[in-house]
Amino acid sequence: MDMKRLNGGREPKSPLELEIIDSYTKGGMTRREFVRRGTVVGLSLPLLSSIIAACGGDGDAATTTEGGGPATTAAPGASTTAPPAAGEIKQGGILRIAAQRPGSPLDPVAMDNIGSYTPIAASMEYLCGPGEGYALAPMLAESWSPNDDGTVWTFNIRQGVKWHSGGDFTAADVVATLDRLAPTNLVAYIVPGAAKAIDDYTVEVTLNAADGQFPYLVSPYNPQSLMTPADYELGTLFDQRPDGTSAFKLDSYDLATGAKYSRFDDWWGGKAFLDGMELLFSDDNATQINGLLGGQADAIIQFGVSDADAIFASDAVTVNAIRGAGHRQIWFNVREGTFSGENGAKIREAFALGIDRQALVDIVLQGRGDVGNDHPVAPAYEFFDAGLPQRGRDIDRAKALLEEAGAAGMAITMHAPDLQEIPLLAEVVQSQLKDIGVDITLNVESTSTFYDRWCKVYDSTNEPAGCDGGEEFGIVDYGNRATPDVYLVKAYATGEWNSAHYNSQEFNDAVAAYQATVTLDERKEAIKPVQAIANRDIPYIIPYFYNTLTAYAKNVTGVVHTGLGHYYIGSAGFTA
Repeated sequence: MDMKRLNGGREPKSPLELEIIDSYTKGGMTRREFVRRGTVVGLSLPLLSSIIAACGGDGDAATTTEGGGPATTAAPGASTTAPPAAGEIKQGGILRIAAQRPGSPLDPVAMDNIGSYTPIAASMEYLCGPGEGYALAPMLAESWSPNDDGTVWTFNIRQGVKWHSGGDFTAADVVATLDRLAPTNLVAYIVPGAAKAIDDYTVEVTLNAADGQFPYLVSPYNPQSLMTPADYELGTLFDQRPDGTSAFKLDSYDLATGAKYSRFDDWWGGKAFLDGMELLFSDDNATQINGLLGGQADAIIQFGVSDADAIFASDAVTVNAIRGAGHRQIWFNVREGTFSGENGAKIREAFALGIDRQALVDIVLQGRGDVGNDHPVAPAYEFFDAGLPQRGRDIDRAKALLEEAGAAGMAITMHAPDLQEIPLLAEVVQSQLKDIGVDITLNVESTSTFYDRWCKVYDSTNEPAGCDGGEEFGIVDYGNRATPDVYLVKAYATGEWNSAHYNSQEFNDAVAAYQATVTLDERKEAIKPVQAIANRDIPYIIPYFYNTLTAYAKNVTGVVHTGLGHYYIGSAGFTA
């Protein structure tokens, strides 16, 4: 086998690359795991396909059927329709997409919700794009590779890419973007100056510590890592300075109604089939579903199962599902107030024992999800520790803990966004915790105001520095990620999205040890204590991991989505 020829002229040679190939050929991982891990370290699809063919492949694909037709269930990761031959897609048309209304300003670096991700990622792109399942594929970087120990990554930038505003996309844009992300989104991974342009189309990034999965942090699975022009400044809003490199450029934006885009004919991927796209904003799950079924929209970015019976039964739409790591966190402020200290720990455990997780999956998700165990490592991940005992419902023990904490009969307000199935989740949790004597008042509000309840400020110096000023108890949404690293770092180990104000040196050390590993076996072992500590301390209850659902009309094909608000339609269109 000529590996050098198959891998675009580059012979696989780093220990990371060779370990992955060796593990697969010896039966140590499935085809899906091999493709995912191989693309992360920069092995090309032709090489991976050749190795799979030589080994006979395996049958680890997963599809199901939902209501009106086939609903592919990628297990786990991004999913795509199977695009027909180009001749079967007609040229032209505007794709109308029902989408969540942005819950924050359109700041590519500081955005924090799926509603904001969608309109920005429609025009701006990442170094690495979504591939099969959780695999990565070339986007603005044509290839990438690590050094021997995973501390330095080299990205070969695609040539011929144009900005919507004119000019070439080059290594200078990448370096400037990473410098902006270094003190913010990527503060745990790089410092300013870590990215260096070797030439106009080659960038070398030196990490703070070894990380065998760094390319995920410059992909859709870290939404804030979109590439921006070299002269962009922190705080620049996309709608005030629209730009990008994708197949579609922003023409207009109105928070009340939506956004309109037109085709960018100089896109590096070639001329798109569609003339343009339109995002139709709504805060209401049922409104979005009814818009698709009534013909006012051609697709829905993401919807919850509540109000969705008609869409599952319809023959006019295709439903696509991702079994992934998207979840809801029920947060407690563990630093001060009701849920802090020794008694606060007892109250948190009582709440965790008071909920019936399987009932939540059955009632709220209609079975479309996995039970959670109060840590963010989903069963869909290859890192999941199935040996950690599952927390179940124990009403008697929960009541006893509340008595010990002096909190029997306590009352508290739970805050939650009016987003997909979350209002129903809040109602069922309210009912279940009533069984242990807790009186919960619900405050469910629009995403346009809710995130101030979650994290009112993001620049607090009160440790853990970052997120602060929010309410002490509520539910917040976390979208699908290809690895658990973003959850572990941003919601637990640092203060950026840490609404629980959780600050555990033991946990932080365990995360650092996990991130320093480079092989799969090392990572599986190193992440076990991370899961155990989070499960023990309970800064968050994680009741379930939901299947991410999207839908589109039967005459729409070629859409790729990630479960994080990205809808890639450069090769999509309407069938003839």
